[in-house]
Amino acid sequence: MTAVFDRPKSMRDVTMHYCPGCTHGIVHRLICEVIDEMGIEGNTVGVCPVGCSVMAYDYFNCDMIEAPHGRAPAVATGVKRSLPDRFVFTYQGDGDLAAIGTAETVHAAARGENITVIFINNTTYGMTGGQMAPTTLPGQVTQTSPYGRDTAVQGYPIRVCEMLATLDGVALAERVSADCFANVKKAKKAIAKAFGNQKEKRGFSIVEVLSTCPTNWGLSPVEALERLRKDCIPYYPLGIYKDVTQGGE
Repeated sequence: MTAVFDRPKSMRDVTMHYCPGCTHGIVHRLICEVIDEMGIEGNTVGVCPVGCSVMAYDYFNCDMIEAPHGRAPAVATGVKRSLPDRFVFTYQGDGDLAAIGTAETVHAAARGENITVIFINNTTYGMTGGQMAPTTLPGQVTQTSPYGRDTAVQGYPIRVCEMLATLDGVALAERVSADCFANVKKAKKAIAKAFGNQKEKRGFSIVEVLSTCPTNWGLSPVEALERLRKDCIPYYPLGIYKDVTQGGE
């Protein structure tokens, strides 16, 4: 028999805790595939804060650090500055990166810290019960917006890539999705580009991955993927918002 797929060496052979239909596992695999292909497993440090990825240290074979909620870019900055030869990445959700960690994210980007940020956007606080996040869509029902997000009261969602693309220290700001095979391939390409930027010392790279949260959306895995395509992608268009290797946006 010919093997057509195998678990990446950088991914541990353990059962994940994520809910059925959650796309965190897909993104984990993509990161591990990139690490394997670059041959940097022993030279990589991942930083995961509080959120659904709080136990990601169980899944990656590289060195991992647990950061306080929202502080992963600050911790990653310290690691990268003290060990500049390491490949340092953060793995953060939207409630973490775009809410309690907004300052750390924006200022790490503004400083052009030579790190890679993987940003999972599923439009909700996943681990803590499905509260409204900064990325929650207008009208979206959550535990803290039971009548739907009212922009007149709760404001508008934050488009992180568009915002960070305006900063000079950002080398890459790209939004991808984990909803189908074609988009998963593009997501891997973006992650590889972000790690490549770090190797070439180009500065801060962020890859935003639009993802599902079937449990807190109250949908089946198939329905969640359909919602991702129907509602999330139109509001958060996929694409490259800044890429210094292409001469700008």
